[in-house]
Amino acid sequence: MSHTSRIRTAAGCALLIAPLAIFAGACDDGHPLSATPYDAADQIAFNADDGGKIDPDKPLEISAKDDDGRITDVTATDAAGRYVRGELSADGTRWRSTSPLAAGAHYTVRVSTEDEDGAPGRRTVGFDTKPAGKLLKVTLGPDSGEYGVGQPITAELSHSVKSPEERATVERALKVDSQPHVEGGWTWANNKTLHFRPREYWPAGATVEVHSRLDGIKVGKRYGGSAKPLKLTIGDRVEAITDAGAHTLTVKRNGKVIRTIPVTTGKPGYDTRNGVKVILAKESFVRMTSASIGAADFYDLPVYWATRVTWSGEYLHAAPWSTGSQGAANVSHGCTGMSTEAAKWFFDTVKVGDIVQVVGSNGDMMTPFDNGFGDWNVDWAKWRKGSAVVPAGSHVDSTPADSARLRPSV
Repeated sequence: MSHTSRIRTAAGCALLIAPLAIFAGACDDGHPLSATPYDAADQIAFNADDGGKIDPDKPLEISAKDDDGRITDVTATDAAGRYVRGELSADGTRWRSTSPLAAGAHYTVRVSTEDEDGAPGRRTVGFDTKPAGKLLKVTLGPDSGEYGVGQPITAELSHSVKSPEERATVERALKVDSQPHVEGGWTWANNKTLHFRPREYWPAGATVEVHSRLDGIKVGKRYGGSAKPLKLTIGDRVEAITDAGAHTLTVKRNGKVIRTIPVTTGKPGYDTRNGVKVILAKESFVRMTSASIGAADFYDLPVYWATRVTWSGEYLHAAPWSTGSQGAANVSHGCTGMSTEAAKWFFDTVKVGDIVQVVGSNGDMMTPFDNGFGDWNVDWAKWRKGSAVVPAGSHVDSTPADSARLRPSV
């Protein structure tokens, strides 16, 4: 007996016993709405190709095969549980997705139908989308490990993304989770680079996990590629304040001063940049030459215990040749110089991601994105305007990438 004839018989039973309230419960299971759903496999069709894979550049379409039944509901989700939006025609003959499908993804579709007598049908189908031909790859940074409270998160894209809509798609797919939770956000440094930072410095002892859900998501003419997730642990809050006017370097750990060091900073014409910088690297030995920065007065020096804060070559380092000026005058070519003992102590005390702030210099302000991490020199309101998500559709100016790297100065 077919499901149609079975339902018709059951419906007739319900009509016959309706006056007998005492027996109503015994026949409720025969009502079309309470019947076990039949398999609707023969009632619906998908727009899959012969290999069973759907082109992600085209919408997913599900249609009723004949006039004997109609589609009542469709739910489509990917492996991560994300829903695909769609529209069902008024007559129930066709459902069509309205949000883009991901490339190289697996989807589960649950279709509800009813036949001409109102009996419910169900069908669950899994399908794959074809892999992407052109990928938008993303590289998350820094590498997993321990960092200071000032360390930004970066996302480097393989191709430029310019439109607000496409930027918003990318940004929503990049996830940063921290314990404890902090207020933070992404900003676009340029067309290929995003930075994430909290409103304030990371809390000491925090853990930060970063991952991308861009894999397979359509962005313009490309699809997002996979990205290696990151896990960062944040150490003590270590801050170094260089006062170029007082010729001192004050180092704090978790708000407490642990040492004040006599230093020399940039002389006139080579003034050290003001503002907040983030330690980029620690290099026990660097050769510094005047040719690297175009200085008129020649020098070629082996430098030890060098802590880098800009890509163009600003360091805090040992400068035994200037001990007579340390604490009294500024005689360097932009770096912060100190005794060998103090430089070794500083080198061993700080870590990548710790904060170095310069005050009292006649130099320019540290730029945000093109010469290291000057992210903390951007106030929070302006930082949020650099997001494509908050506020929605905000315009972000591109910042050209710095091509001058590894140019040490002393």
